[in-house]
Amino acid sequence: MSFVVLLNLLVKPIWLVLENNVQNQMGHAAFGTFAALFSFTFIFTSFTDLGIYHYFTKQMAAVPTFMATHLPVVLPFKTLISLIFPFIMLLAGWAIGYQKEELYYLTLVGFIFTFTQFTQFLRGALQAYQFFNLDSVMSVLERFFLIFIIVVLLYLGITLESYVYARLASVLLAFGILCLLFRKKFGSFPAKWSWQQLIFLLKASFPFAIINLVNGINEKIDMVMLERLASSREAGIYAGAYRWVDAVMMYLWTVLPIFFAKFAAHQHQPLEQQKLLRFGQMVVSIPIIFVCVFVFFYGEKLFWQFSNSSATELSLMHLNLQILFANVCVHGFFAIYANILTASNWELAVSKLVALSIVVNVTLNFIFIPVYGSLAAAVDTLISAVLVSGGYLLYLRPKLNIPVPGDLIFKLLVSGLALGGIFYGLSFIFTIWWVNTILAGIAFLGVLFLTRVIRIVDLKANLFPKK
Repeated sequence: MSFVVLLNLLVKPIWLVLENNVQNQMGHAAFGTFAALFSFTFIFTSFTDLGIYHYFTKQMAAVPTFMATHLPVVLPFKTLISLIFPFIMLLAGWAIGYQKEELYYLTLVGFIFTFTQFTQFLRGALQAYQFFNLDSVMSVLERFFLIFIIVVLLYLGITLESYVYARLASVLLAFGILCLLFRKKFGSFPAKWSWQQLIFLLKASFPFAIINLVNGINEKIDMVMLERLASSREAGIYAGAYRWVDAVMMYLWTVLPIFFAKFAAHQHQPLEQQKLLRFGQMVVSIPIIFVCVFVFFYGEKLFWQFSNSSATELSLMHLNLQILFANVCVHGFFAIYANILTASNWELAVSKLVALSIVVNVTLNFIFIPVYGSLAAAVDTLISAVLVSGGYLLYLRPKLNIPVPGDLIFKLLVSGLALGGIFYGLSFIFTIWWVNTILAGIAFLGVLFLTRVIRIVDLKANLFPKK
């Protein structure tokens, strides 16, 4: 897990800085168009996979022979639906009113997602068989290629078209390398066709397809609705703030798949799952709490690259950022509960919760986006996150017979409030934001020990286990 985090800390911040430069050079309107097309495609990514990735990862982690038995049947089918997907997006884009140039870019973005999702599917085998270090390298490889391409394009002058081409090229390179490594690691799987076996697999993976669809809508519908109901400029401003949300949430999406595989491996062992849940709660929540409190106090520092934006645009991005990071904090506390539920065969229950939050979010968006633009989208997202997270907690004991670790959640909340007080107090002592951030980080570590979120006895047990 440390290796995963280290790689992401090396690559993702560089990409974040570069993408800020991309938006600054392209302008909010052009980037808002890309963000809307990207989000629109993301919503429908479940059609490139139909839930197969999550189902296979869970089953391969629990049953070592599962891959050899079923992969030869799934691979040709997945290849077929993946190649059809971009043309489905083309039709969907035409149906909601995109024009010729936008439809061209939308088709290219569809191919980007085709190969991204296929890469994720192959990585699922690495996760299931506990090859986490190799999976960690593959998780950042596409972004590694993209960084070098974007550096060249920024020097030459980047446009919306060249940016889309760069994204597609980097995905293809990473996919090709993973295919070679996958074959070397697991060998070849000669394709075979069995309708009975395929239908069985699709039925089993269907709950994951539903949850992927509702999660996609829940996460990305705001950007699409902003561009359609307000303007591409408003979508670009929202994207400028949301990029930092994606950057921080990438920590969750990097760490949670590891716990997903482990929860699945112990799905018939409630006590082991309970221990993993408490550990996962700390691993996920502590860094998120610190980042969210920092954003509340010093969020404006994150927009230093937007030299072409007006003071009004910067102020609007900052306010969006603060609201969106309240949403990040909610996910930092409660996303792992969705993780353990889906790993334990309660995918449909989770899907229903997310679907309910989507109805609330979309309804609020239709009412308020035309009036308040991006701020409405940010607030509506927060309301939806609170709603769905409460449902996760209510499901935990009835579905899995695992108690909600209320004591740990309370201690984390107290630690977060204490961190806010520390930042506030330091603002009267020092005027340099990075000095206050370092001092607050050191003090926060002390608070975690005082509240017994982190205990010395647990550290000793993990660092120096008895032989």
